[in-house]
Amino acid sequence: MKKAILATKVGMTQIFAENGELVPVTVLLAGPCVVTQVKTEENDGYSAVQVGFGDLREKLVNKPRKGVFSKAGVSVKRYLREFRLENAADYKVADEIKADIFEVGDRVDATAITKGKGFQGAVKRLGQHRGPMMHGSKFHRHQGSNGPATTPGRVFKGKGMPGHMGSVQRTVENLEVIRVDAENNLLLVKGSVPGPKKSLITIKETVKVTK
Repeated sequence: MKKAILATKVGMTQIFAENGELVPVTVLLAGPCVVTQVKTEENDGYSAVQVGFGDLREKLVNKPRKGVFSKAGVSVKRYLREFRLENAADYKVADEIKADIFEVGDRVDATAITKGKGFQGAVKRLGQHRGPMMHGSKFHRHQGSNGPATTPGRVFKGKGMPGHMGSVQRTVENLEVIRVDAENNLLLVKGSVPGPKKSLITIKETVKVTK
């Protein structure tokens, strides 16, 4: 992996391609990310680039985190992440990583925390079938039978049940970069990306290549 950046989700829209095709896209505010540390095999046992993203008031950061930014000589950032890049040695502390590291046609993976849905039933959470909806049914959106009777007399582990839904990390792979606005640090990628608006999105060069 040679390309990676942190972004926030602006929202979704649609644009027309050159051939007239209507393309749904997600707008991402990508960077600028500032390099706060470059890790090497000699000092840390692996190569990586640590980056900060998103401005934050200094008084909202604890002393250990503030020391990271002070040592790098950069302003305090809201997010701090690490990327194991093949070309980590090419970066220096205080360098900026901007949206223009990507080009139109690049394929990327987008990772984020999905929207939280709270406690949900099995119909919404797992797509299970509901019961008959006529008046006398008395069984509409309940769980239904959960397990066998006397033998073995228990509910098997892993049985789909009502519970907390959403708010988990998910990655959508192989999204195509449709447009790059370097001046405004915007990336437009085809399709949807996990998470609500303003959420943190990690954009990386894809691990899968389509033929």
